[in-house]
Amino acid sequence: MTERRLKSLEFRLRRVGEWRELERIVAQAERDGLARLPPTSAARLPVLHRAALSSASVARATSLDLDLLNYLGALTARSHAVIYGRRAPLRDAFGAFFAVDFPRAVRALAPATALAALALAAGAATAWRLVAVDPSRYVEFVPEALAQGRTPASSTAELRAGLFDGEGVASFAAHLMLHNAMVGVVALAAGMLGGLPALLVLFSNGLILGAFAALYASRGLGVELWGWLLPHGVTELGAIILCGGAGTALGGALFFPGMRTRSAALKHVGASASTAVMGSFLLFVLAGIMEGVFRQEVRSTGLRYAVAATFAAWWAFYFGVFGRRPRRTS
Repeated sequence: MTERRLKSLEFRLRRVGEWRELERIVAQAERDGLARLPPTSAARLPVLHRAALSSASVARATSLDLDLLNYLGALTARSHAVIYGRRAPLRDAFGAFFAVDFPRAVRALAPATALAALALAAGAATAWRLVAVDPSRYVEFVPEALAQGRTPASSTAELRAGLFDGEGVASFAAHLMLHNAMVGVVALAAGMLGGLPALLVLFSNGLILGAFAALYASRGLGVELWGWLLPHGVTELGAIILCGGAGTALGGALFFPGMRTRSAALKHVGASASTAVMGSFLLFVLAGIMEGVFRQEVRSTGLRYAVAATFAAWWAFYFGVFGRRPRRTS
């Protein structure tokens, strides 16, 4: 009996470090979810699980003490459930994405997103000033496909009609949504060139916005224009800024990894960036619906501003509050 206990003690001492590490990782996965594990822990989990299974097999084959067998059996059962457990239903995964993952990722990218927002605002301010001084420069900033006849050559009545009638809404909404989605993609991709190109993409898109605003303000239609833009623009511009922020953060991780290796820095930022971008494309869809339906069906400028304010308040609350608690797993 004494010899068996000595064997069991020696067996434990050689492997207890790995078992304790597996316990810690499994407990974290059970608490926060497998998807929230740090990359190093996620990589170690299957390795440690297989090692624990091997230890349990050896313990059974050599008839080590019952307490050790029970401990290893319980530990490997828990790790197996974490790794191979039943996947959550798609509905639950979709809900968890919006309730926890998306807002949490946006907060993680807050500094880079703020830079993207500043770049967009700087572009808008620049074009506003230039077009206000010289309206002929409008065509330098706004592509013909986006302008769709809205130029300094248009009469004030024509510009006003474009804000309140429903002609050409579907094609214009589809084109603008596609344009803005492409801006988001380009801003994200440009981030891999160092972050600065992503900010330049946002600046360029701001030029278009500022030129539009300057043209309409020069005709006394500034209030009406923003009422036309903001109900969908709060969401759509937010989605563009999120893509730009994600690209900027990736570029920063690539060229300024800090104390991490570049690979580790990109992995650290990449999880939040990819989640934010996935969410932003769903925001583009929502904005497109608002753009193609609500904006032209509702003619009241006051109501348009009320809807825009409601969306702005909702997104501020959503990104500021949701996902603060650890994600639950069944």
